[in-house]
Amino acid sequence: MGKHILNSPKTAILDSLSGLAFLNPSTEVYDTTLLLRSPSHDRVHIVCGGGGGHEPAHAAFVGEGMLSAAVSGQVFASPNAGQVEKAIGKLSLSKGVLLVVKNYTGDVLQFGLAKERWSATHLEDDSVRMVIVGDDVSVPRSQGALTGRRGLTGTVLVYKLAGALAAQGASLDEVEFVAKMVAERCGTIGMGLEHCHVPGTEKGEAYLKDDEAEIGMGIHNEPGIRKVSPIPTASKLVDEFLTTLTSTDSDPERSYLPFKNDGQDEVILVVNNLGGLPELELGVVVKEAAEWLANKRITVRRAVAGSFMTSLNLPGFSLTLLLLPRSPLTPPPSTSSSLSLDTPLLLDLFDAPTQAPAWKWTFRGEPEMRVIKEGEVEKVGKREEKVGEEVKGPKPADPKLFLAALEAALKSVIAAEPEITRYDTIAGDGDAGLTLKAGAEGIMHAISQNKIPSDDVVAAMVACSAVVEKEMGGTSGGLYAIGLSGLSKGLLDAAKEKGSETATPEVWARGLELALNTLYRYTRARPPSRTLVDPLSSFILTFSSSPTSPTALSHAIAAAHEAAEATRDLDAKAGRAAYVDQEKIREASVPDAGAWGVWKLLEGVQKAVDRASKE
Repeated sequence: MGKHILNSPKTAILDSLSGLAFLNPSTEVYDTTLLLRSPSHDRVHIVCGGGGGHEPAHAAFVGEGMLSAAVSGQVFASPNAGQVEKAIGKLSLSKGVLLVVKNYTGDVLQFGLAKERWSATHLEDDSVRMVIVGDDVSVPRSQGALTGRRGLTGTVLVYKLAGALAAQGASLDEVEFVAKMVAERCGTIGMGLEHCHVPGTEKGEAYLKDDEAEIGMGIHNEPGIRKVSPIPTASKLVDEFLTTLTSTDSDPERSYLPFKNDGQDEVILVVNNLGGLPELELGVVVKEAAEWLANKRITVRRAVAGSFMTSLNLPGFSLTLLLLPRSPLTPPPSTSSSLSLDTPLLLDLFDAPTQAPAWKWTFRGEPEMRVIKEGEVEKVGKREEKVGEEVKGPKPADPKLFLAALEAALKSVIAAEPEITRYDTIAGDGDAGLTLKAGAEGIMHAISQNKIPSDDVVAAMVACSAVVEKEMGGTSGGLYAIGLSGLSKGLLDAAKEKGSETATPEVWARGLELALNTLYRYTRARPPSRTLVDPLSSFILTFSSSPTSPTALSHAIAAAHEAAEATRDLDAKAGRAAYVDQEKIREASVPDAGAWGVWKLLEGVQKAVDRASKE
């Protein structure tokens, strides 16, 4: 996407930081640096930074318990050494400053220059140190031998764990040691469905085809290690990524982390949104990662998902694993620290509270995924459902035709899904076709399982209503479920009124009238309203006017078709289309998607009746 909401690309970083400072009053902006207003003098402070465009990194991780300052450059451009020096100066009256930067040449050079300048003017002062994070495992060892691994989402774990330790009053040696150990034991790999767009640049042609994805992407629009087509499923992507992250010495090009794969490995999992992936899809990735790790007997001690290190609006994700140590790690003898870095300490640091606004809420304990499958629910205290068995209704006059007409109606609306979806995309929210298809396919499946009786129209309507309620959801699902429930009761009452054990045309007519009245209790839509009520009411009223006529059904279906077509020229008075620009709808001259769905169902019924009359 090449559209942005900015004042100017030149002021975007400063404007964004100012907005963040407003939301987090414990911070202030100082020359495109966000830092704590009142930093403590009796603790170590962590300073990070890099180019903008990775929001919420880095500035939104400034807060007690994480970072003390974040120095931002322009989009995908490192800040200069002078900016970094100013941040160091603001925090220098403390127990030390640790610079944490991603392994990108510009960041390393500018932060390194700032550190060296500080050392040159403070000759006896070793209070400023630097840790470089490189956690990308997508690039083979031989290919990245000179430049090293790129810094990705693992950097945020360094912020969190080292920042929590610093907040506890640890020494500079100890904070630096934890930061280095976390960086060394982190691995990240990501993918994208397209490159992002940098504000202020011209929108170019699509980098990837519609059916392509790229594996191993960085966070600055760098090409990945390879393109794949068609786009793999979430399951296949997660399998490839986690296989790469957990590879052992048998793969010397990839075995960056010392996994044993013996059932005793423990990790912290981070699922990162690279900026443009819907939360729905991110949840699918989390589920797949959880299942994969469980199947490989790798214990996830903590997990978090969300946007941590983005690439502007790039639609993609990355997976990060921090391999927890099996035995305590200790600082080198040259330091004065007696810190013992073990898994309990790392988990405590992960769980430690922070005021950094971008850190996601996480469950303080081992995550667990429990999905109750159908048939596993305990029946104690629960009424066992007997859909279609509790009340006997009238039989269809022709059971074979009844079922054939129902199947034809369902197949008709399934085939019309692309057409209905197109109409709803223009005048609604774009889900009508898929919602109707889901309900129709659900009933088709129930028919194949003999769960829709053909010898009792009431039981059949009750069963269809239950399927629709489960499979469709949303407004249309609710309306169809209520309508079918109303029809089942209407047919039952009509059969009693007529004293008939068969669903005669008169019984159907009266049952349909009662069903429409039931539906009207739950929707304000009345014809003409540019909703599914238009063709439905036309069908029911026309059929009910002379149900015994040989042409009653065909005339009623034709009336429904006419009403559905007429919605092309109507202003919406109800439904989601009522909130859409009516001029746009009139220009498009498309029928209401819901109304068209009703017509397609009835069209299928008509075809089934026509076929039966020719046999």
